[in-house]
Amino acid sequence: MNPAIGIAVLLAVLQVSRGQKVTSLTACLVNQSLRLDCHHENTTTSPIQYEFSLTREKKKHVLFGTVGVPEHSYRSRTNFTSKYNMKVLYLADFTNKDEGIYTCELRLSGQPQTMPQSQNISVLRDKLVKCEGISLLAQNTSWLLLLLLSLSLLQATDFISL
Repeated sequence: MNPAIGIAVLLAVLQVSRGQKVTSLTACLVNQSLRLDCHHENTTTSPIQYEFSLTREKKKHVLFGTVGVPEHSYRSRTNFTSKYNMKVLYLADFTNKDEGIYTCELRLSGQPQTMPQSQNISVLRDKLVKCEGISLLAQNTSWLLLLLLSLSLLQATDFISL
């Protein structure tokens, strides 16, 4: 085999294995909806297939995605958004019956031999935090910069004097 072809194949395999790594999965409540944030690396130009699922009483229920077929009972309750390196699923009318192990699974399209990358999170309704409390922490905003801007604004309006 030509060494150049071998190197090209090796680079393609390395790109495939890194392109869809799930870095974190978090859960929180927005009003009465569960929000799942699936953060992932995006180092490939290939489309990424995804699946959100719930395992309850040892049975897997597909909620939403492009890999498995979502169960009918969840189709009307889910809402999905996707950004460059994050997939977000909302599950409306979240109750104690929806508690269990939630999974975000990713794989590259057209690559059946690649192992899917996934993360799990155990979700209990009474242990969930409200999304507003963690959304500020999830932003790439510097707290020191916010504090300095706030102090300047307060000083400019003569609310405080330094």
